[in-house]
Amino acid sequence: MGNSVPEITLNDGVTLPVIGLGTYTLKGNQGVNSIQNAIDEIGYRLIDSAYNYENEGTVGEAVRRSSVPREHLRITSKLPGRYQEYEKAVTTIEESLYRANLDYYDLYLIHWPNPKQDHYVEAWQALIDAKKRGLIRSIGVCNFLPEHIERLEKETGVKPSVNQIELHPFFNQAQQREWHKENDIKTQSWSPLARANEVLENNIIQQIANNHNKSISQVILRWHYQLEAIVIPKSSSPVRQLENISIFDFNLDEAEMSLISGLTRPDGRLKNQDPATYEEF
Repeated sequence: MGNSVPEITLNDGVTLPVIGLGTYTLKGNQGVNSIQNAIDEIGYRLIDSAYNYENEGTVGEAVRRSSVPREHLRITSKLPGRYQEYEKAVTTIEESLYRANLDYYDLYLIHWPNPKQDHYVEAWQALIDAKKRGLIRSIGVCNFLPEHIERLEKETGVKPSVNQIELHPFFNQAQQREWHKENDIKTQSWSPLARANEVLENNIIQQIANNHNKSISQVILRWHYQLEAIVIPKSSSPVRQLENISIFDFNLDEAEMSLISGLTRPDGRLKNQDPATYEEF
C-alpha cells in the first residue's frame, strides 16, 4: 500500500507522499501503536507532528518500532510561537530531535508567524542553519500569508518548501493556493476534513460519494489531492486510516470539484485563527 501513494518533489528536491498521517492527540503507548500500525500495516510514510502536540516522543517510538527503514519515512515537526527568537529556536529544534530520539527531521515548520511578536524571520534563520547542520532535510512554514513568506525570502534569500494551511471544503483558500503555485511552494492541508461533523453530513458531497461508491471523507481527501495539496488527516482507527489513504482508484470530474470548492465561505475558518492577528504560544 505504501508504494501506491504518489509523491511530489519540493523546491529543494526532498520528496513527500501526497497523503500523510496527522497525529494531533495521539500520545503514549496507544498513540505509538496507532502510528506504528499506520506505517507497517496500512502504508503511511509521512507522519506529521509538532512540538506543541507534546507527542514527538510518541512519533519517534513508533518510528523505532516500525519495520519500515527510517530513510523511507518522512517525519515532520513544528516550532512553537514562544520559541521564535533565534537562540530559543535553535535549542527547540535540538530538543525536538531529542524528544523523538531522531537524528533528523525530514520537514520542520514554523507553526504560526505570530506577527505581533515579529520574531518569525529569526526563527526562519534558525531553521536555515539547522538544515545546514543536517538536523532538518526540508524547511517550511504553517499559516503564513504571502507577505510573511515574501519577507522571509527577501531577508534570508530562502523561501519555504511547504506552507501548511487550514484548508477544507468550507475554506478552500483558492487565492493562497494559487500564490503558492506561482512561487513553487507546496500547499499542505491541516484539518482537511474540517474537524467537524457538518462537512461529513453535507448533501452535495454525499451525492458525489454515492456516485463513486466512496465515503464522504474519501471524496474530500480526493478533492485535496486533485487541488495538488498534500493532506494529513488524523485518525487513530485502523479502519479509518485505511479508508483515508484509499483515494487513488477514482477521479472527481471538473463539475464535482467545482461543487465541493463552491462550499467555501468567507468566514470558513474553524476557529477564527487569522494568521494576520493570531498568536500561538
